[in-house]
Amino acid sequence: MPILVIGSHMIKQRIFQLTWGLTLYGVSMAMMIRANLGLDPWDVLHQGLAPRLGLSFGMTVNVLGAAILLLWWPLRQRPGLGTVMNILLIGTAVDMSIALLPDPVGYPARFAMLGLGIILNGIAGGVYIGAGLGTGPRDGLMTGLCRRTGWPIKIVRTGIELTALAAGWMLGGTVGIGTVIYAASIGLIVHHAIPYFTITPRRAPIPEPATACP
Repeated sequence: MPILVIGSHMIKQRIFQLTWGLTLYGVSMAMMIRANLGLDPWDVLHQGLAPRLGLSFGMTVNVLGAAILLLWWPLRQRPGLGTVMNILLIGTAVDMSIALLPDPVGYPARFAMLGLGIILNGIAGGVYIGAGLGTGPRDGLMTGLCRRTGWPIKIVRTGIELTALAAGWMLGGTVGIGTVIYAASIGLIVHHAIPYFTITPRRAPIPEPATACP
């Protein structure tokens, strides 16, 4: 059986991919917030929780991510470097991006920002999961449920998003057309993005058996 080899170059590649994937994820979330056409389901929940916790939007993202780790225990999910970086980076990137991004003027610009934000969000999810250094709290919940149930990612992800949406709506989060578009499309985008961005360790060749001299 071939031996899996992970060198220092590949580790650096994984960390680099993880970092820019998480940063892009935060930027995409800020784009959807600025579009103001309805937040994605998790952000509806974040928005509903933020005033109750007395935190900024981004800090609420980070705090809730840490709390979700408790749900990993029954799924036997193991956190990794990607899990820790997810909790630290995404919310920070959201707060910074909200401060930098302008408000789009007019519905065409708002829908364009929304659409681009949703696409980038799904791609970014595939990027940092594909780095193979541990999923984020929310996506670890998704992959853990997929493994335990045998259901495809697109089904499990959609179910989780709808649950977060209902909880966020009851807490006063904003729901709109963007929420519906995101919930209906994100599972499919992530489903196709993960295989494309997955980094696979190279396999070392099996050495030829030594032969005795004649």
